Amino acid sequence: MHRKPLGVSIALVFLEYCVVLSCCVRGRPAAAPDGHHEGSAGLLLLNNLSEATRSETVDEDGGYFEDDLDLGAIMSIGERLIKRSGGSGISRIEVPEEDYGGNYTTYNVGVLMASHLDSPFDLERCGPAVDLALVFINEFLMAHHRIKLLKVQQSYASCSGAKSPGLAADMHFKDNVIAFIGPACAFALEPVARLADYWNTPIITGMGDQPPSEGELSVTSGILGRLSNKWKNESTGIFKDKSKYQTLTRMSYCQCRLKLVFSSIFKQFGWKHVGLLLDRSDLFSLTVGKNLEYGLKEEDVLTFMRELDGNDEEDLDNYLQDASMYARVIILSVRGSLVRKFMLSAHRLGMTRGEFTFLDVEIFQSSYWGDHYWELGDEDDQAARKAYQALLRVSLLQPTSPSYQYFAEKVRQRAKRDYNYTFVEDEEVNFFIGAFFDGVYLLGMALNETLNEGGNIRDGSAITRKMWNRSFDGITGHVRIDDNGDRDADYSILDLDPITGRFEVVAHYYGKTREYSPVKGKRIHWPGGREGPPPDIPKCGFMGNSPACQRSEMMLLYGIIGFGIISAFAAAVTYVLCKQMKLNNELNNMSWRVRPDEVLLEVGRLFGSKMGLQKLNYENFSLQQFGSSGRASIASGNSQLPAQLFTTIGIYKGERVAIKKVAKKKVYITSTLLWEIKQARDVSHENTVRFVGACIDLPRPSILILTEYCPKGSLKDVLENEAIQLDWNFRMSLIHDVVKGMAYLHNSDVGVHGKLRSCNCLIDGRFVLKISDFGLRTLSTPSEFIRDQNYYNKLLWVAPELLPATVIPGTPATQKGDVYSFAIILEEIVVRGGPYETARQFMDPQKIIERVAAHESPAFRPFVGQRDCPPDLLDLMEKCWSDSPDDRLTFAQIRSTVKLIMKGFCENLMDDLLRRMEQYANNLESLVEEKTEQLSMEKRRTEELLYQVLPRPVAQQLLAGEMVQPEQFECVTIYFSDIVGFTALCATSRPMEVVDFLNDLYSTFDRIIGFYDVYKVETIGDAYMVVSGLPERNGHDHAREIGLMSLAVLDAVKSFTIKHKPDQQLKIRIGIHSGPVCAGVVGQKMPHYCLFGDTVNTASRMESTGHPLKIHVSEAAKQILDKFGTFRTELRGEVELKGKGIVTTYWLLECSEPDPRPPTPMKNYNDNEVPFPILFPGIGK
Repeated sequence: MHRKPLGVSIALVFLEYCVVLSCCVRGRPAAAPDGHHEGSAGLLLLNNLSEATRSETVDEDGGYFEDDLDLGAIMSIGERLIKRSGGSGISRIEVPEEDYGGNYTTYNVGVLMASHLDSPFDLERCGPAVDLALVFINEFLMAHHRIKLLKVQQSYASCSGAKSPGLAADMHFKDNVIAFIGPACAFALEPVARLADYWNTPIITGMGDQPPSEGELSVTSGILGRLSNKWKNESTGIFKDKSKYQTLTRMSYCQCRLKLVFSSIFKQFGWKHVGLLLDRSDLFSLTVGKNLEYGLKEEDVLTFMRELDGNDEEDLDNYLQDASMYARVIILSVRGSLVRKFMLSAHRLGMTRGEFTFLDVEIFQSSYWGDHYWELGDEDDQAARKAYQALLRVSLLQPTSPSYQYFAEKVRQRAKRDYNYTFVEDEEVNFFIGAFFDGVYLLGMALNETLNEGGNIRDGSAITRKMWNRSFDGITGHVRIDDNGDRDADYSILDLDPITGRFEVVAHYYGKTREYSPVKGKRIHWPGGREGPPPDIPKCGFMGNSPACQRSEMMLLYGIIGFGIISAFAAAVTYVLCKQMKLNNELNNMSWRVRPDEVLLEVGRLFGSKMGLQKLNYENFSLQQFGSSGRASIASGNSQLPAQLFTTIGIYKGERVAIKKVAKKKVYITSTLLWEIKQARDVSHENTVRFVGACIDLPRPSILILTEYCPKGSLKDVLENEAIQLDWNFRMSLIHDVVKGMAYLHNSDVGVHGKLRSCNCLIDGRFVLKISDFGLRTLSTPSEFIRDQNYYNKLLWVAPELLPATVIPGTPATQKGDVYSFAIILEEIVVRGGPYETARQFMDPQKIIERVAAHESPAFRPFVGQRDCPPDLLDLMEKCWSDSPDDRLTFAQIRSTVKLIMKGFCENLMDDLLRRMEQYANNLESLVEEKTEQLSMEKRRTEELLYQVLPRPVAQQLLAGEMVQPEQFECVTIYFSDIVGFTALCATSRPMEVVDFLNDLYSTFDRIIGFYDVYKVETIGDAYMVVSGLPERNGHDHAREIGLMSLAVLDAVKSFTIKHKPDQQLKIRIGIHSGPVCAGVVGQKMPHYCLFGDTVNTASRMESTGHPLKIHVSEAAKQILDKFGTFRTELRGEVELKGKGIVTTYWLLECSEPDPRPPTPMKNYNDNEVPFPILFPGIGK
């Protein structure tokens, strides 16, 4: 086998693209043999070709091998396929059947593009299309001329005019290129196009109308120093003037044609008034907008245009509102992200309900143009989706034919193979890539025609003229180049499908016909449920000032005003009548009226005597039970008596109520009485006593008034009860309650109290003060009175301007008088006494009243010391009892002042009590948490101690309250050791020296066994017992663990020093034996984990028959140790063991296995040092 020649490979590629372009002409894939369209024609051809002409495999390097490949047969298939395609363009080219052997004349074509810019038109994306087009025209158009076009490629890193002219000059002078492909960037293209014109060399670009980026502007202006703002704004429009670029052909779109696209839309829907919003901060939006501005002005449809700075997003609403005054069709020439913000603003302004239509431009879907999509995954997505239904989008017609898809797949493959670039997921082979392919193909057709006519292949002007003013079918569809060398591109008009949320193509604009062409089966979803497009002029004009509408609106306005006046009058009359009827119903509502038999009298109790209930009737309800007033306040000197001596209490409808008796000879139910009762019933506030009802049906000359019961008595009772402690929190809470209650009464229908005294300020069970005895002046005014001591006591709260009048009956109560009464109550609370507490010690109430009524200067008032209360409170008190009513504050002002004074105090006594309880609760929680933590620590210590006494699994069972069942173990290894000569050592040592010696030794042993899977059973005197293999079985490792531990213990003993006998060598005997045992917990007070069985006895006798500083091993233990192959033993011989007779035993000498202990030397610790920690199996180290 051998590799394919280059010509054969190119021929195969040629055949693939013959298929692509022939299918592009017909706009459909080639038919399968059975008549069905399955896949692309290229795939069908290659399948047939593979079966008919070749048999090949792929080697490890990716190259093809062949058996018998007939190049002539491949070319014949390609020729027949192209002849069958029919039509124009590629399909008109015929390949001669002659065999072109011999040499070819080669010409260079310069490819100049930006690289690694991640733009839609960089070399990595467009280069593969250029390569495919060169392969095609070489094999299909140039072959019979014995000419091959070779690619000379150069790239630059940034879209600027800095390097591109130099690179072009290199290709012109060094490589003698006959044409340039690219650049695509505007700044790079401009100088190269000028040079190409000077050199008379054709230059073709797949772009040419892309505005420069800010990077291009800054780099190029820094180098050339000649960029004006006008050039910046019109940088893409300069290529339209071909007097400076006579050999330039542009294969993409021209922004100057966008006006035709929009004009076709406006013509289709009859729109002649259009607004344009243009973002000057975005260069693409700026150039598109400027082209539309000039074009639409020529069409005389642009009625509003506004430039804006897209970086300032605060005035979007203003821009839209300004545009709405001149147009209902608004073009948004702004970057993608700003489109969404404009549409959201329009949605908020109500401009997406069907009266407005918006349009924007998105050349094709790419992040390069910005994100034009409505969905960003934020809270505005739903609003944006609705708003975008009012938006039409103009985009380049993106090829979607099967032939283009086949071409796109080949581009992706070649980009990955030759340019090391992989198209990202969902990235399309965009329009510009196909435009570069069509540009190279157009160059090939022009060269072919020039050569056929005998022309000069280096005559750039002649070749360029053959490319202009012609049409052909390319890979991107029908291509028409006008007489100025610019393509008439095709566009799509897209509309948002409200169901899918996707933009769908609803119409096309074809550059060939320059007309709007709807797509069959598609329709525009107009917003607001409209069936057709909205008019571009509102019915009443943009400002609503159309004369016809004004006349009709005036008539409508007059009608509305007249109807409104009549409706308002009717509503007012209806309201007054309804309110009067409601008032009459309320006044006539006698639910307040209480029958005597509905009230159960609760007989007063002293010292906790049992209460009795009896019917309330005139036989047993006498005046003596009430006294002369409904409520008395009598302080008792005996602390056992209740502060509130008596208040008549009854039960009405299951509710405890206070009963006040008023002596009245006759009660007439008049409108005045009904109105007063309604006012009293309507009063509802936390600081006012609730009115329950009245009983006026008693035969005796009196009536009963039922009100809410307050069990803590009156303010006077509290102040005079020395058993109650009054701190300033309590006092300020009471003051605040009085102020709130009076402020409410003054703003209610009651309007004024008139009898505000401390005995009328009641305190309920929650220590909330409530104002009582207000209103109901008709019921509460007695028919006669006596000027006695009680009479003058009541006058102590009356304002001086009211004293000349007769207080009872017909007291002229005023709100300013209530403020004065409040000041007297303040004095009572501050001094904790009665009104004029100090003055009453020297004069009687009548004398006090006379001095107050005399308006002395200075006014005669209660004495309150500077230190008795806060200064602000004293100042408030003096303002409230001012001699002039006009100088007194209102309760609204008093409430504001009290709030300022209340800072640092609790406004409500219950709040203060709850706050203190919360503090106590928090403190208690802290204490509980602390004690709980201490308990947990003690529990952990107890558990750790139990883990040191018993094996961890056994201890856990005991802690869980489970019974530990005795358990038999098939095989374990037991270690015994004792100290040689321990009795003699004890005889020559003091007791404390013996204790210290054993503690040092066993601490050393305990540290050693912590590194092995063993369990210390017990120590008795000088005996030390260890076992492995229980309570958790470990296979045969128990013998290995005991063996390693024994060697480690023996090694430690050899270096151990007895502190009080440093010259004496410590010697121990060690014996080990393996066998079955039973284990279990014995005892309850001091549970002990014990081992039972003959194995224990044998292991003990192995120790007792051993030698000092040697490890005595039984035959059973030796057999298990031999399985590991690391222990070296020595035969001792036969030894007689008690109860066993003669047995064979061994000495354990060493082990080749590494010691698991860390390499730290053993040492003895003095009294000031910390000994080794005691470590047990299963306890965390």
